[in-house]
Amino acid sequence: MPIVRYGEALNVLVAVKGHPFDRTAFGAIFDEMEGVAAAIVDQPAAARLMTPQGMAGFDALVLYDMPGIDFRAAGGPRFVAPDEGFKAGFLALLDAGVPVVALHHAIAGWPAWPEYGEILGGRFLYRPDTVRGTPRPDSGYRHDVAYAAEPASIGHPILSGLPIRIPFTDELYLFEVFEDTVQPLLRARHAFVRDGFYSAAQAVAGRMYSNEGWEHAPGSDLIGWTRKARNSPLVYLQPGDGPTTYADPNYRRLVANAIRWAVTNRARS
Repeated sequence: MPIVRYGEALNVLVAVKGHPFDRTAFGAIFDEMEGVAAAIVDQPAAARLMTPQGMAGFDALVLYDMPGIDFRAAGGPRFVAPDEGFKAGFLALLDAGVPVVALHHAIAGWPAWPEYGEILGGRFLYRPDTVRGTPRPDSGYRHDVAYAAEPASIGHPILSGLPIRIPFTDELYLFEVFEDTVQPLLRARHAFVRDGFYSAAQAVAGRMYSNEGWEHAPGSDLIGWTRKARNSPLVYLQPGDGPTTYADPNYRRLVANAIRWAVTNRARS
């Protein structure tokens, strides 16, 4: 895989599908991103490229997908485990140091493979599950929340050129964040408590915007982080729910900075 220095043109593979999104509006992020050429590939085809060989010619992998969940299954979502071939290829990709940037709902991908959540640094749960040996409730969500994202790491290159308080109106999650394994980047000025969120399990059961009977302890306000996933520099950014955020110049700069940072850190490793 070629090593690209900061400032040169980058080729990125963007994996999508598994969660509804406005394809045209999302694609415009990359169409208008200077110095970046993106190939947007739907799952499951994208999964076949997630190997060191499949990523040849690409400088980074961007995840905006949600594989491993069948929302059409009777009785609620059915979790589908990845096959051993995908696992081996994806772990080899990380061992090879391929830079990864994961966005928004990607944190919910492959729920039947807990190691995937450990790789990304957290898990969004569509139903109660056991996380790190402890029973946990399903996660919470809330659309169109007006909040400010603030730096958890002052002076980090990913935040270069951005205001100290970045205003967003976007979806927030009350979910599992593995703060012990990540380097904090962004925090949201918002109360991450049960009363401010809706139950994901109730939503997929047809009761949108409900938290009746649902209990969840206060959660982390961390909405962006970096970590080393095996040998790969990885960035997770929770913002990115829809067209309003896609078109936000601050969000576009944040994503572009994240890609550049990840590639640069791969080059230095």
